[in-house]
Amino acid sequence: MSVSLSKNQSVSLSKQSPNGLSSITLGVGWDVAKPKGFLGKVFGGGGGDIDLDASALLLDASKNEVDSIWFGQLNSHDGSVRHSGDNLTGEGDGDDESIAIDLNRLPRQVEYVVLTVTSFRGQTFDKVDNAYGRVVDNSTNRELARFPISDSGPHTGLVLACLSRAGGEWTFKAVGHRTNGQTVKHLVTDAVRVI
Repeated sequence: MSVSLSKNQSVSLSKQSPNGLSSITLGVGWDVAKPKGFLGKVFGGGGGDIDLDASALLLDASKNEVDSIWFGQLNSHDGSVRHSGDNLTGEGDGDDESIAIDLNRLPRQVEYVVLTVTSFRGQTFDKVDNAYGRVVDNSTNRELARFPISDSGPHTGLVLACLSRAGGEWTFKAVGHRTNGQTVKHLVTDAVRVI
């Protein structure tokens, strides 16, 4: 059974997957917000496409950047992390973008994998509904944890969650820190500060 997390809560992924964890996927999904109220329905204000971008920032124990995976670089330099590709609309059910991580191949120096979401076109999160981040065990295709994103507002970026390693054990923490930026490169300073 999946664990539903609130902001700043964490869960041991190793305990959620007692037979061992070798490969996971970090998934992100969202919908376009529908117009609210009578005037919103009459004059619009919703609809259209929302181009959010999921990215992963790989950090060492000192929180120095080792690599970053995003729509501009779909694979880590060593090939252990792969991005599904850029979804420009947010349409459809399920994950809109995902990042697969081979935990056995991830370099030993990587202690943190920070999941971020940014709006490349500058659309704000008040135009987004039903957003979430989640972790799936690839060997069983079972969702281990989910973090519903209820933070609507005028921000264009979110440090969504952090995967951290300690002694071979992996923990997933829901961060939910609002920020601004159009790519993961704009969020590095905030990500390092809040994890």
